[in-house]
Amino acid sequence: MSAPTLPFPQSLAEKYRPHTITEFVGLDKPKRILSKFAAQPYPSAWLFVGPSGVGKTSMAQALCDQIRGELHHIPSQKCTVEAIEKACHDCHYLPFSAGGFHVVLCDEADRMTSAAQLALLSKLDATAFPPNTVFIFTCNSTDGLEPRFLSRCRVIEFSSYGMADAIAAHMDAIWHAEGGNGNGPDFARLAKDCRNNVRDCLGRLEVELMAL
Repeated sequence: MSAPTLPFPQSLAEKYRPHTITEFVGLDKPKRILSKFAAQPYPSAWLFVGPSGVGKTSMAQALCDQIRGELHHIPSQKCTVEAIEKACHDCHYLPFSAGGFHVVLCDEADRMTSAAQLALLSKLDATAFPPNTVFIFTCNSTDGLEPRFLSRCRVIEFSSYGMADAIAAHMDAIWHAEGGNGNGPDFARLAKDCRNNVRDCLGRLEVELMAL
């Protein structure tokens, strides 16, 4: 008789990670744009620009889920010429997913080498673009990216400006859902101290809950 499987605990950031575009806190303009794109996706390249912890990578994953795409994730600082060639090679095969699209997600594209950017220039041209593929690049800043690369992407700004109230309300709901007592910490102050970084807010809230 096998032993029962016990669930592993999750961090709050993972437990409350949005899985659909509409679930994200704030980010009204990116949500509007990507909801329309998800309704009628097409081969294209996108660049999500904004501070850490605002939801760029999670939004890319949610978009992939929403269009039922097959995800090819190139993590931060792993976007090499070899990784690009492999991802593009794989995108020439029919995806396993029901949506019929491949989604290539490259995190922290501003840390790509010059060689990787040059390799992408040809891949993102209309004549060499992999079939049924959506490229999504994330970065904190476009300073390290070549103008030729930027010209091939549809750029979406992920700003944390004006998110404090929405983040505070989100933290309050999670606090009570996780068994927090009373009114809890000052959620507005928490959002301000974390500079509207939702991931950091959830990390601090997790510590506060453990202190009860």
